[in-house]
Amino acid sequence: MKILTILTYYRPHISGLTIYVERLAKALVEQGHEVTVLTSQFEPDLPRQETRDGVKIVRAPVILRISKGVIMPTFAYHAWKLISEHDVVHLHLPQFEAAGLALLGRLLRKPTVLTYHCDLELPTGLFNRVVNQVVHIMNYLAGMFTHRIGAYTEDFASHSPYLRRFAKKVKVILPPVALPESAPGEVETFQREHNPESKSPIIGMATRFASEKGVEILLDALPKVFEQYPNAMVLYAGQYKDVLGEDAYFERLFPTIQKYQARGQWKFLDVLAPARMAAFYSNLDVLVVPSLNSTETFGLVQIEAMMNGTPTVASNLPGVRQPPQMTGMGKVIPIGDADALAEALIEIFAHPEQYQGDAEAIARQFSPQTNALAYVDVYRELETRNQGLGIRKSGD
Repeated sequence: MKILTILTYYRPHISGLTIYVERLAKALVEQGHEVTVLTSQFEPDLPRQETRDGVKIVRAPVILRISKGVIMPTFAYHAWKLISEHDVVHLHLPQFEAAGLALLGRLLRKPTVLTYHCDLELPTGLFNRVVNQVVHIMNYLAGMFTHRIGAYTEDFASHSPYLRRFAKKVKVILPPVALPESAPGEVETFQREHNPESKSPIIGMATRFASEKGVEILLDALPKVFEQYPNAMVLYAGQYKDVLGEDAYFERLFPTIQKYQARGQWKFLDVLAPARMAAFYSNLDVLVVPSLNSTETFGLVQIEAMMNGTPTVASNLPGVRQPPQMTGMGKVIPIGDADALAEALIEIFAHPEQYQGDAEAIARQFSPQTNALAYVDVYRELETRNQGLGIRKSGD
């Protein structure tokens, strides 16, 4: 089967969405399918076309950025050409172009699937409010034109106004999570490099430094944690400098972080390779996901941590609360509640044995191969409806 996946940002951009799509694309290739990704050339030095891990990547040039969006004059041409050449179109929201792409899929009589990753909430301001409204309209049209909508969890699907509106089209498919095992000695090497004083317990965050991630909630929780555990430390993995649209947020919080850095209680690790991420998780006592709104719908890093034996503390957001609730490996706290976060961390540090789970079973449940097979079932289901939908295979 020839599958076309379309999204605004793809690798080397790093976000939960791009990692999800990359894992799904690679798993589909491993199962014998042809996969093409149409995306933006968001950095001018990125190649217009390349193949990575068997996945063909086509990038449309960007002439202008608007907030976190991009303007690509040739995007429509690339989309029309590639949709014509493929059997299935797979879109990913939030994406401004999704409505037009879903309509194009209909017009070209191709099965169109949409994965709804999260809500879009831009920073405050008149312009961003206008952009938000336009995106909501475009998302609604995309939902109308697409044939099936994928959601991470029933929890999020039942609470999302968008997904409830299209409930008959929704198919719940758990997200793909994969992480290579650490090489022998890598966990110890990581500890010597980043925690040579053997500080303990270790709190981790693994995410872009973005306002919706709730970094300030962790910062506000730390005084109470350090009061009981003065030797504790935060390791922060992920992009923290020059994050698109987040400069003001970083500048606001950085003075507080600098104070903790000076005391050896906070360390930025920047973006880590997958094998290093496994060592990172293994060096943690707990991973925190104190997200603040529905732009976070699950938190794939929670499953990565649990696969390496590390429990999590997550906000009580639909979907985000599911990993600790499904596995028992962690606690759920009220959204934006720094005191509750501190108390949850202290509880886990005091009784770590109560927050262990079956890492191998978790890895099987969230395998990219399992995720890909579920989507292939959706693709096949739509193919069997070709008479009613007027669908044709590429080349017919």
